[in-house]
Amino acid sequence: MLPIRPLITGAALAAAVTVPLALPAQASPLAPVPPTLTGVRAAHHPGFDRLVFEFRGRLPRTVQTRYVSRIVDPATGRTVGVVGDALLRVRFDEASTAAAPARTTYPLPGVIQVAAATPYDSELTYGVGLARQSPYRVYKLIRPSRVVVDITTPYRTVPVRDYFLNTANYDAGRQPYTAAVQRPVVTPATAYGALQRLFAGPTQDEKAQGLRFVTSKATGFSKLTVKKGVARVYLTGRLNGAGSTFTIADEIMPTLKQFPSIKWVKIYDARGHTQQPYGPSDSVPRSLEP
Repeated sequence: MLPIRPLITGAALAAAVTVPLALPAQASPLAPVPPTLTGVRAAHHPGFDRLVFEFRGRLPRTVQTRYVSRIVDPATGRTVGVVGDALLRVRFDEASTAAAPARTTYPLPGVIQVAAATPYDSELTYGVGLARQSPYRVYKLIRPSRVVVDITTPYRTVPVRDYFLNTANYDAGRQPYTAAVQRPVVTPATAYGALQRLFAGPTQDEKAQGLRFVTSKATGFSKLTVKKGVARVYLTGRLNGAGSTFTIADEIMPTLKQFPSIKWVKIYDARGHTQQPYGPSDSVPRSLEP
């Protein structure tokens, strides 16, 4: 394994950066093999989150990294949904993909979610959703071929709980229907952070354990306010519970009520409607009723 000098640091965050990723001379036997992305993984280390893109064959000739306001799918022109307060775009030229997942959630201080755009014209684009925009560096490793992005986490986090549908219990009619998982969130906006992590969904390991995020067709939330013990959540998307006895409300309410400052939760649809907007009570929009 041969580390190479970092290719980008925090000083270059504001501008798009394109850097060559030519292999060193000693790796020339890999040169004829085109790069194929085989996996994406992330882990936390003291002071930073490390994101690794692993390739079969040689490394891509160039990689472009930049903070952006949205991730655009180059094949469709549509926005790729990625959960995070900051979006880092990572783009590889002259590369293909094998079996890397299209979207993955991580329970890390900085990296919340990584989502892939549609491969287009020998180009791979990934969106990285982060808790905060912070300095990062990019470098390469060989044997095997990897592009590594180290993203600093210079902020304090605290653990909170997110509640997802437990499919095994729900299918068996056995309470509780939800299972709690732990997530790190940046202080002091812990309720906001917990709700944001909820919309990122369960990790791959949690999915394997039967946990699912029931969205009820909500695409996110536009606002969260907390006042006098009442949390008000304004959802986006065409909210529809489809007559189910379990909806997104059953995940949002316990996630927010873990905080001592929240006694009641009122959920609004995209038009700003809920059934009981006033008084000390929970409330959901009519579209979430069975």
